[in-house]
Amino acid sequence: MAPKRSSAAQRPRRRRTSPLELAGHGIKFLGVSILSGVLLAGLALPAVGAIGLGAKDGVQSFDNIPDDFKTPTLSQASYIYDSQGNQIAKVYARDRTILTQDQMSPLSREAQVDIEDARFFQHGAIDPKGVLRAIGKNASSGDSAEGASTLTQQYVKNVFVEEAGDDQAAFKAATQKSLGRKIKELKYAIQLEKDLSKDQILTNYLNITFFNHQAYGIEAAAQRYFGKSDKDLDVAQAALLAGMVQNPSAYDPLAHPKAAQTRRDTVIDKMLQYKHITAQQAQAAKASGLELNYQAPQNGCITASNGMAFFCDYVQRVVENDPAFGASSAARQKLWTQGGLKITTTIDAGKQAAANNAVTSQVKVTDSVAAAMTMVKPGTGEILAMAQTRPFGLDASQHQTVVNLNVDAAMGGGSGFQPGSTFKAIVAAAALDSGSAQLNTAFPSPPQMPYPDMSTCGQTWKNSTNKPATVSNDSPSEAGPFMMPEAMARSINTYFVSLEQSIGLCAVTQMANKLGIKAQASGAALQQVPSMTLGTQLVSPLDMAGVYATFASRGVHCDPIAIKSVTGIDGKQLAVPQANCQQVIQQNTADSINTLLKGVTEKSGTGGQLNLDDNRPIAGKTGTTDQRKAAWFDGYTPDLVGVVWLGGPEGSVPMDGNIVIGGHRFPDGVYGATGPGPMWQQAMSQAVAGTPVSQFNLIPNAPSATASTDTPAQNPAQPPNPGNPPANPPTTAGLDTTNPVPPITAGPPQGGTIGGGFSLPPGMIGGGGTGKPGRPGHH
Repeated sequence: MAPKRSSAAQRPRRRRTSPLELAGHGIKFLGVSILSGVLLAGLALPAVGAIGLGAKDGVQSFDNIPDDFKTPTLSQASYIYDSQGNQIAKVYARDRTILTQDQMSPLSREAQVDIEDARFFQHGAIDPKGVLRAIGKNASSGDSAEGASTLTQQYVKNVFVEEAGDDQAAFKAATQKSLGRKIKELKYAIQLEKDLSKDQILTNYLNITFFNHQAYGIEAAAQRYFGKSDKDLDVAQAALLAGMVQNPSAYDPLAHPKAAQTRRDTVIDKMLQYKHITAQQAQAAKASGLELNYQAPQNGCITASNGMAFFCDYVQRVVENDPAFGASSAARQKLWTQGGLKITTTIDAGKQAAANNAVTSQVKVTDSVAAAMTMVKPGTGEILAMAQTRPFGLDASQHQTVVNLNVDAAMGGGSGFQPGSTFKAIVAAAALDSGSAQLNTAFPSPPQMPYPDMSTCGQTWKNSTNKPATVSNDSPSEAGPFMMPEAMARSINTYFVSLEQSIGLCAVTQMANKLGIKAQASGAALQQVPSMTLGTQLVSPLDMAGVYATFASRGVHCDPIAIKSVTGIDGKQLAVPQANCQQVIQQNTADSINTLLKGVTEKSGTGGQLNLDDNRPIAGKTGTTDQRKAAWFDGYTPDLVGVVWLGGPEGSVPMDGNIVIGGHRFPDGVYGATGPGPMWQQAMSQAVAGTPVSQFNLIPNAPSATASTDTPAQNPAQPPNPGNPPANPPTTAGLDTTNPVPPITAGPPQGGTIGGGFSLPPGMIGGGGTGKPGRPGHH
């Protein structure tokens, strides 16, 4: 019979602890004991020799800690909505949704306490039993595996981490293992327990803690891993999330499902031990699998649908740049990063869909060119649609871009595009508003001419005498004289250069400023050169939409606005940027421009084929640039402006030859009416369908847009507008009525030579060329 072993022999032999290790654990115990007692007494910590110089450093920082501790406002997700309240995007630095105690699941609260700090509701900021237990276990195991931090202390540490944000130095200071940091956390924890109830501290803790995969707080975690709210979690789900807090990476159920399930079951055992669930509940919960319903993070404007990502990005830039949201850049950035904003925008979902469908159906992502469209509501500045064909993103292989082709560089766009002949309306407005010209002002307008010398806001611009720069019309057959309506309808370059020369480049620049173009899209100053009238300055579609909206609203210019209202993180309404609408040109001037641009969209004009489906009144202007590297149509009704640009995103793709866009071949190249025009027509027809029809206020008896080929019987005074009458009666402003102007008839001129601008007297006729309009769309 084998001898019996003693009980001592049956027990596994423990590793002997060296005297040095025992001394070290004793010092730790002494330090923690002294620290706990002193902090609880609210006294300064003596620089005891056993703790050494590290304690002295801690004491110095202790003296500077404020007596009260205020929790920061936690960063949350912000939500961006369209004008009807539909969500466009959820954006955040940290995905978090703050819950109150009543909104939280009791299971989540109980599970977190049971696994992290079971005596949370019995002890204060420091748990002496926990300290002794940790020292004992660490001494027996020979390492520091057991911690003694209370849940309150962990919360304080998380607050400092939250405050650090993306500041690496601040994050390091908030997480470094030092006695000074520990003292600071303990001091704050003691003060916090004085100011807040245990339930409040637990609520704050569950709102701040991190659960991996960009989920901060229990609600975001519940949505991320289970696709449901925290209040709807079952025992197993609540236990899984509670177990993750200690080490979100190690217990990540996606990356480490076995470790996560083992940890979950440990939490379930604790919940049973502390009688928060029954044995049957525990058994059922442990028998279940992880049963995840993972919802990948949906962060940022890239998640927006219907092409709204670029508008979403524009909204973010408004918040980060407009002084309405903070006096300094740092204040505005903090507001955006902190989040919790509810932003209602001006975007109209229906009109956005119309614009997006139009451009993306007629231009392919893989085409060498791109298209962009902006819609604006006249008289309000409200941006109703912002669409483009290149998708939002960073993958160049998928033709993605983060450059918003609709806006200036400062708001996320590029350096802009030449607007071509759409700029002629600005020159006409400058001449008419100053009284320097009328609708029946005529110029010789030869097929080609040298640029005349022109005054500027500074020195006079002078053409070269050796090789003077010249300007040509689109066709040699386009020869005047022309009056303004026909010159606009046929986009006669030499007419508008002569008109520009008659008023000076300074007047043109000042009018562009009044209409919202205060600089080029890059931020560079407008260049006062004779080619301004031909659209050589670089602008954005949003810039031009603002110009044409001013005409549509009878001279009232409004700054573009994208935001209607913002509710802050505290539930209060924030101030938002205003449109600053004001009358910048006379109503009669705007009426004259609308009369001119309506002629562009009639049979003889370059946009004569762009009628809307319901045939409501429209006005607009086509535009192309040299080599047709850009083509435009800026069109509108009295209630809606739409501007379409088409071209290479870097402005380097010529469209003047045989080119295929959207699967459609343009054998003669692209013009304003053939490229962007049909996109405008499709989008606007859809956008205005079923809405009331409004009428323009037009100038009666204005010269015909085909005056050079009309016979007297073909150019009667314009009849009143059909349908709804205009809100204000038309006037004869914009016409030189001192000399009644009959239609221009065919034949040689009777009388002397024509020089400069003038109002045609009776008998003066069109000269040079065939007098027939060029083909629509060639401008």
